[in-house]
Amino acid sequence: MEIIRVACLLPLLALAACQGKTLPGTAAHSDEPKEWTFDFFTPKALYALVTFAVVQDAAGTIYRFNTLNSTPDLPGVIGEWNDRDRAPGGYWNHVKRPPRHIIFCWDSIIDKKVYETHLTIPKPVLGKMLRPSEYQDPRWPTAYYDRVQIGLAPEGKVAVWLQGTGPELNYRVTPSVLYTLSGDKLDICRGVTKHPNGYKYYGDTPDFIRGKVYPYGSW
Repeated sequence: MEIIRVACLLPLLALAACQGKTLPGTAAHSDEPKEWTFDFFTPKALYALVTFAVVQDAAGTIYRFNTLNSTPDLPGVIGEWNDRDRAPGGYWNHVKRPPRHIIFCWDSIIDKKVYETHLTIPKPVLGKMLRPSEYQDPRWPTAYYDRVQIGLAPEGKVAVWLQGTGPELNYRVTPSVLYTLSGDKLDICRGVTKHPNGYKYYGDTPDFIRGKVYPYGSW
């Protein structure tokens, strides 16, 4: 997949991605983080795997990720989202400025299909990511909201948070753009899968969903 094609798909997220313009106020300052990260997770036993991502950060730089951190299930996320649980980090999912637009492909093991999600972080939330944390605690040094958490659930449902600093709860984000495609509507994710031979439930999924009604919660 050529980087030019991927970059020019980003206007679908309602921006001039191919122009690479920097947003006002996004220039780096000496006390800011050197990078911002984004991580994916699923509810307990409702497995998925993110396989490819394209990100445009707040400075207009475009990144593509063929290798990403794992997509763990979180044992505390059962039946509904919460603002407490957090996905662990990893080596791959990081950009130099706050992520603004993200397109990602994911295998929903629980749904046995490929999804393609497009999301845009609103400008006010970008501003929050560029300011020190609002949480004040003398036991914790000045920190920034530098981690985006993205939850993936059955029916292709997606939820987004900024990870709280220290013991602070995560901050739920309402994206200004959020939609998910599947089937013959797939675009850049058509044919992108780690399960070319189909899907099979594994681990604790069969026991966890036994007797429950799909989609196994309110997402």
